[in-house]
Amino acid sequence: MTAQTPRWIRNFVDGRFVDPTDRCFDAIDPATGRVHGRIHEADEPLVDRAVSAARRALGPWSATPVRERTDVLRRAADLIDARFEEFVAAESADTGKPLALARDLDVARAVANFRTFADVVAAAGQESFLTDLPGGRQALNYAVRKPLGVVAVIVPWNLPLLLLTWKVAPALACGNTVVVKPSEETPGTAALLAEVLAEAGLPAGAYNVVHGFGGGSAGEYVTSHPGIDGVTFTGSSATGAHVMKTVAPRVRPVSFELGGKNAALVFADADLDETLEGLTRSVFANTGQVCLCTERVYVHRSVFADIADGLVERARSLRLGDPRDPATTTGPLISQAHRDKVRGYLRLAEEAGAKVLTGGGTPGLGAELDGGSWIEPTLWTGLTNADRPVREEVFGPVAALIPFDTEEEAVALANDTEYGLAASVWTRDLRRGHRVAQAMNVGMAWVNTWFLRDLRSPFGGVGLSGLGREGGASSLHFYTEPTNVCVQL
Repeated sequence: MTAQTPRWIRNFVDGRFVDPTDRCFDAIDPATGRVHGRIHEADEPLVDRAVSAARRALGPWSATPVRERTDVLRRAADLIDARFEEFVAAESADTGKPLALARDLDVARAVANFRTFADVVAAAGQESFLTDLPGGRQALNYAVRKPLGVVAVIVPWNLPLLLLTWKVAPALACGNTVVVKPSEETPGTAALLAEVLAEAGLPAGAYNVVHGFGGGSAGEYVTSHPGIDGVTFTGSSATGAHVMKTVAPRVRPVSFELGGKNAALVFADADLDETLEGLTRSVFANTGQVCLCTERVYVHRSVFADIADGLVERARSLRLGDPRDPATTTGPLISQAHRDKVRGYLRLAEEAGAKVLTGGGTPGLGAELDGGSWIEPTLWTGLTNADRPVREEVFGPVAALIPFDTEEEAVALANDTEYGLAASVWTRDLRRGHRVAQAMNVGMAWVNTWFLRDLRSPFGGVGLSGLGREGGASSLHFYTEPTNVCVQL
């Protein structure tokens, strides 16, 4: 890997990249630990300018016919396609993920998000009810949906472009304007998207980007601004709680997709190869840095050894290395600070008596990469639901394998958590698959698969995993407010 000249990443306000602020911070390449960019941090006056620009743009954009708004989204999708590899390179540079993953997951989904929500909003209807009244008369009730207003969009570092477009596409399609606060770790693609949306014909002020941190920086300035009409946030449960506290005095609506401590339930009749393939993805995808990743694997005792041995073999076959190498399957963690957190859970597992089946340390990858935030894919046995590494979200390439004997026990173990985002069930018995999936206290449950998404379906969690739903009509309901009109006929 060769050193690159750091690039400057600026804020985008009212249709243009603004002059640099006095405060800047480094963008670090997670694979090498080197500085690859300098980011201009937005101060409070700049955030106020961004919100004011979004407020000015709101009237004209919300009055734009739906067909014209959705045409902008479709043009944006085409323009991302045209600059596909540029987006891939930026996403990989910020996150350290392999180019193949950024290409097949992040950027491909960004294109799909714009096209899907253009279709969903273009086809959306409205509810109406005909009410019978005394004397043979009737009343017609119908709901008119109006944009929520100026929306704060706060996205995390693990899937920056995917989750940014997952929120921005429906928000804009519904006639809202947005102020985006990307993660300070991953600002690159939010800036590229600003260029794309401007070229697609989005009016100035409808999409704004302010860079910075949380408390005492852009994140706090945006969420506490009186000109913000709603907040959509994906990230940690603790940060979500803080955001909710910030917006509570103004009673603004929020949509939160937060952390997960997701379970997989493997029954004795599960297809071994299919299950191992699915678990390898669900535990180790994106170095375990996906809110939907599996960190608890409950396995029927009769097949426990087969699943453990097979998963260990697959974990050891993962290749950690240069994200630009096509042979690389697994990248680094996002930062040294996050690696310190994951290492802390490795120590807690050891103290709790865990047996490390594979991993548990830091790989040596050579001088070019040893400054990066690398961690070995790790599997444990010997832990229980009482242990902190099984109860708390680690957000790394780790999982605890725990045996069970009965379906009832498996369901109880999986539901023994404060989180409730996702679960997967592995069995050839589809009646059991339906039964167990419906018994999960989660927002999403898969049977014999993982991360398979229809973008029209509800996405979100319960408990510490979030509030509200995104996707299809669920997104439309958050990004609009209904006005019921009642006409006596």
